[in-house]
Amino acid sequence: MIGVFDSGLGGLTVVREIWRQLPGRGVVYLGDTARTPYGTKSRRLIQGYSLQDADFLISKGAKVIVVACNTASAQAVETLRRHVDVPVFEVVTPAVNSAAALTSGRVGVIGTRGTVRSGVYERKMKRLSPRIKVFSSACPLFVPLVEEGWIKRSETVSIAKEYLRPLRLRRIDTLILGCTHYPFLRSVIRQAVGSEIRLIDPAHDTVAELAVYLKQHPELDAVLRIKRGTSIYVSDLTEHFASLARDWLGRRLRVRSAEVG
Repeated sequence: MIGVFDSGLGGLTVVREIWRQLPGRGVVYLGDTARTPYGTKSRRLIQGYSLQDADFLISKGAKVIVVACNTASAQAVETLRRHVDVPVFEVVTPAVNSAAALTSGRVGVIGTRGTVRSGVYERKMKRLSPRIKVFSSACPLFVPLVEEGWIKRSETVSIAKEYLRPLRLRRIDTLILGCTHYPFLRSVIRQAVGSEIRLIDPAHDTVAELAVYLKQHPELDAVLRIKRGTSIYVSDLTEHFASLARDWLGRRLRVRSAEVG
């Protein structure tokens, strides 16, 4: 199975992409809702949580781990790769590669405070293409707005315009949605930045990278096809999460409680 974890709901965007790009593979998802958000936590805590999340998924049969949380991707992936025996994919590098290929030279990044504070997008872009300028902005209210289901509220549009105004003034031409929750706000973000700015969805690019890897490792792909279907776990089970998960995934899947940590 492909194991996917996030601090909450946002990683379900990765699950949808797996269904679209890699149908027929088993998926097990963990939303660490009891300890969300990760973006406000210390690096040490994020690394500890991520190790526990990965261990849980491996205990459920995961043979690949996708870190769907941008904060954990920025601050815990190297730790994970040292401690687990399965391939680990993250959502930052694929988005940077995609943005570098599309931009004319001015890239914006929005994410949690933890992701922006880490500077991971700037570092990776500088190594890849030093000529590209990167401008980052934290959008801490976006995650709770998504998890409250306030996607179509006028207040959300106003908040998005306020958050994104500095990036528009920087004349960015490409914007990385640096949190897997943010694609749920795609239409709101589009209203805030205008139609001319390219939006980069890390979920799409990460699963595309995984698809290439599986073509190169057919023996692993064959294992992922043995146990099909999707299992959803959360560390704090509520009807609110289950309802949103059904709405966003478009399927009625059982959401189960997980003991993590």
